[in-house]
Amino acid sequence: MDKEKSKVYTGYLDRQMLIAMPNMVDGNFAGSVTLLCQHTEEGAIGITINRLSDFSLGEILAQLHIDCKDEAIRNLPVVEGGPVAPDRGFVLHTPLEGFESSMPVSQEIMVTTSRDILAAIASGKGPEKYLVALGYAGWGGGQLEGEMRQNAWLSVEADSSIVFDLPLPSRFDEALGRLGIKVDRLHLEGGHA
Repeated sequence: MDKEKSKVYTGYLDRQMLIAMPNMVDGNFAGSVTLLCQHTEEGAIGITINRLSDFSLGEILAQLHIDCKDEAIRNLPVVEGGPVAPDRGFVLHTPLEGFESSMPVSQEIMVTTSRDILAAIASGKGPEKYLVALGYAGWGGGQLEGEMRQNAWLSVEADSSIVFDLPLPSRFDEALGRLGIKVDRLHLEGGHA
């Protein structure tokens, strides 16, 4: 039994969003929805999609010396992607090839970490839909699996409409709703099957 508990099953959380349970004690993740970008034996990486940062996209572009004349683009919010490397940028976006450092998350979502995507967005030649995040969420090997066993998270299939189309405050409730759960019916303690 102990061997079974320590076994790490990798990849089963690919193309999933993590929804923090109400008993989440880590303030970095309370009330959060995190899109998992990668889940392997070595660990997992995700981007939180519903926490507003203190920055607008225009401020980020200015720091990188990328000119953007479109006020609507400059005024777009940037999210707090997670507590790891908060000075590093990540762009979740609808599929568009040609950037230096991109990786598919699902058929409808990619993540790019290279500066060239921000230049494309600023010039109006970027992906159709995108979300810019600062920082990411990271777990070491087996850590996320342990948190799942402790009922810290629920998981639901990644949905591009939640990531790109909904206002930030609606994303948590909508992700829960995809599981048929309403937040007022969610118990603080989960069970084990």
